[in-house]
Amino acid sequence: MAAWNDNIIAEFRQNDGRVGGPFEGAHLLLLTTLGAKSGKQRVSPMMYFPDGHRLIVVASKGGAPENPAWYHNLVANPEVHVEQSTESGIVAYDATASVLPRDERDVLFARIAARAPGFGTYQGKTDRIIPLVALTRKN
Repeated sequence: MAAWNDNIIAEFRQNDGRVGGPFEGAHLLLLTTLGAKSGKQRVSPMMYFPDGHRLIVVASKGGAPENPAWYHNLVANPEVHVEQSTESGIVAYDATASVLPRDERDVLFARIAARAPGFGTYQGKTDRIIPLVALTRKN
């Protein structure tokens, strides 16, 4: 998985936030977190969904029984760095991550799964409730 992510990260940065393959045409971002145990910077590519002044990301891990490492990292250290793909290229900024409460998560997850059905499939593969995380840009 690390090599696959590394290839997406490199393609994203070399092509102004655009990548091919399964993410072609999707809203993508690179999320840099600090390792919860190591304290080292970790970069993870993922889809995002605009929601007003914030971006929503899905901690799906493909429907695995556990949350992705980046989720554990941002719970421990919610100050993150975002490289967001936009129509005009990559916009980079610092943000604060917050896990959405269950009621808000359920409403937004239904909307996200309607737009990107794979996330609904992932939820069906696991007993855990897949978390949603809001990324709010710092000024």
